[in-house]
Amino acid sequence: MFLKKLVPDLHVASVYDIDLAALKRKGVKGIITDLDNTLIEWDRPDATPVLMDWLDTVKKEGFQVIVVSNNNQIRVSKFADPLGIPYIHRAKKPTRSPFREAMKRLGLAYHETVMIGDQIFTDVLGGNRLGLYTILVVPVAETDGIYTRFNRRLERLALSWMRKKGWITWED
Repeated sequence: MFLKKLVPDLHVASVYDIDLAALKRKGVKGIITDLDNTLIEWDRPDATPVLMDWLDTVKKEGFQVIVVSNNNQIRVSKFADPLGIPYIHRAKKPTRSPFREAMKRLGLAYHETVMIGDQIFTDVLGGNRLGLYTILVVPVAETDGIYTRFNRRLERLALSWMRKKGWITWED
């Protein structure tokens, strides 16, 4: 059923709340992550010091990281290039191709890869379509770009319906 593909495997407040040791125990070796409102605010160009520390920890723990974003190359490269993180821009999530390309670049299989993002209709759906372990984070900003606002309205409706069905247990 389509709606089940919108349910993440894990929901956390932020990337900082992800248990990296638990991911290692699952055999995860790579992280595909969204950028805007997942790692940093959609209108912030650079990584914060706290995020840079987290990314350093992730890499020290042996995980590979790639950013997969629907945003344009200028936006994504300004964030990723200074950090030496590979990226895929204009990804067209939730299509399968950017996730497949990310796994190919990392040299990993689906069972070795997680998808982290803040939207169920792009990040979670896209990751679930390929059988990735999906982690939904609370958006880091309370505002969104113009294209995301529409998705957020639909997302609230879908989450409400899934909560009523008992598919999710967390609160907005």
